[in-house]
Amino acid sequence: MEELAQTFEYLKQFLTEERLSKIEHFSHESSDFVLPVMEDVYQFRNAAAIVRSVEACGFHKVVALEEENVFNPNLTVTKGAETWVEVEKMPKNISSLKKIKERGYKILAVSPEKNAVMLPDYKISGPIALVFGTELEGVSDEVIEFADETLAIPMYGFTKSFNVSVAAGICMYELKQKLINSGIEYKLDQEKLLKMKIRWAVNSIRSGKQIFEKYLQDNNVNR
Repeated sequence: MEELAQTFEYLKQFLTEERLSKIEHFSHESSDFVLPVMEDVYQFRNAAAIVRSVEACGFHKVVALEEENVFNPNLTVTKGAETWVEVEKMPKNISSLKKIKERGYKILAVSPEKNAVMLPDYKISGPIALVFGTELEGVSDEVIEFADETLAIPMYGFTKSFNVSVAAGICMYELKQKLINSGIEYKLDQEKLLKMKIRWAVNSIRSGKQIFEKYLQDNNVNR
């Protein structure tokens, strides 16, 4: 923990006062309590819109399960959100979901299948990984079968589903409100918070990765 604090203290000298102030302000609302998992999203505008919605709700990580498609957000749509959101890429298979579950997450597939709980009725009690499916087919059958629960967004018109990026935005915002009103300690612990602030600082500094790597080498700091 002390090494992390010292590393961030070193990086602060390369940040403008405005950027440092923003990092300090927004980091304290960050959370990984809800982890969005994208199943082989192929439209880069959707990928970008998802990243943007995730960041706007204070969740700063997504998992992209890749098979045929690369999760590659359109930077003109993210509006800078890619600077703050960490994207972890994993193979699109059940083994990846098992690894996420081993981290302490309940797996929720966003789908009306399997006696889905409606989003307004869902009671969040622990960390959840929210799996969104592809644009055309939705969440795959194998993921629905593996999931602990399914979650559905109520529909009030003839259309049967929202676009995946819209669905992600609705779910992330609604779940954030539930967490705020729950009394659950959903924010990052101090170690995760420092690691995130370091990543944000590196992404904010010109040649940040090189400066960071040199600092680690010169001070024999473990990652």
